[in-house]
Amino acid sequence: MTKVDVLIVGGGIAGASLGARLAASKSVMLIEAEDMCGRHATGRSAAFWQASLGGSTPERLLSILSKPMFDAGWPGTSTALLRQRGAVHLTGPCGERMDEVDDLTGEYAPVHLSRAQIDQLIPGLRAQWTGAWFEAGCADIEVAAFHAACLAAIRRQGGKVATDAALLAATRTSGTWKVETSDGEVEAPILVNAAGAWGDQVAECADVQRMGLEPRRRTVVQLRVGQRGLRDLPFVTDLHESFYFKGEGDNSVWVCPLDETLVEPCDAAPEEIDVATAIDRFEKAVDWPVEAVERKWAGLRTFAPDRAMKFGFDPIADGFFWCVGQGGMGIQTAPAASLLCASLIGDEPLPAELAGIDPSDFSPRSKA
Repeated sequence: MTKVDVLIVGGGIAGASLGARLAASKSVMLIEAEDMCGRHATGRSAAFWQASLGGSTPERLLSILSKPMFDAGWPGTSTALLRQRGAVHLTGPCGERMDEVDDLTGEYAPVHLSRAQIDQLIPGLRAQWTGAWFEAGCADIEVAAFHAACLAAIRRQGGKVATDAALLAATRTSGTWKVETSDGEVEAPILVNAAGAWGDQVAECADVQRMGLEPRRRTVVQLRVGQRGLRDLPFVTDLHESFYFKGEGDNSVWVCPLDETLVEPCDAAPEEIDVATAIDRFEKAVDWPVEAVERKWAGLRTFAPDRAMKFGFDPIADGFFWCVGQGGMGIQTAPAASLLCASLIGDEPLPAELAGIDPSDFSPRSKA
């Protein structure tokens, strides 16, 4: 029997970053059902940091507060976690205004580009694009390095990470969770549900009311195209939010049709219709000939019914903490979100790094 202060279920970035925060002051164990952490969502994410993502929501504030933490290399890595790329939001068919960015100021404020200025950045754009908004601060996130640093921080501070350890059942007895896993029994007063798409299944195993989480499939295709010099191409999307593409290699791009297909929790695989849609939308955006599909994959993005992130203790299940519903922003918000969750678990005032955050905006049952 293993006894710890906090048992975290789920080894993706949500659970790993929270574990990295908690392990300095509490005994922590993280369990992951798969043979490796981060297989389904974290490991398949084409993640980037972008100030405008999320609209005028508390989640966007978590992103902005996470930026200096990424810049500082939290939770302890010499690898630069952000690679500057810039984002271009094309305008034309869907109008010229970029909504929900009026509160972005200074370095985060988008700058309008004329068609002539866009052509300097993206040669070959088709004629329907009349202008764009440019976000200089958009950056790729080094997901593998960030995730590995979080797992390493748990171990370095004395915490445990167990793979091939699926949660089978959990029972609350005398203020403690008694948890049966496929790798043995664990006791902990606090049980954290950071299981992503499987969050409702974890709740059911603990006899806790489901959240109504919605896993949604997202597809990415790597194309080889008849155009060179694309490695540092900006992230390019449209105001209709029907596609994005960004440079990968000298003559390759990653393309996404921004699909959100509701699915059961699963090992997601790309559907041919989504691959075809991605290629079609890409070809309608630029005149670069598609030469080959080099790779294709799909991952899961999981949302609560109201699409708000859910962080906090369940009001009717003692010691059961939700850390779910991160949707498509889980990685770029993880530094600040993990600090918020660690503060709530420790029943501590929010630190200065979380200025402006209201924990009630993320209450698990407040909006469901």
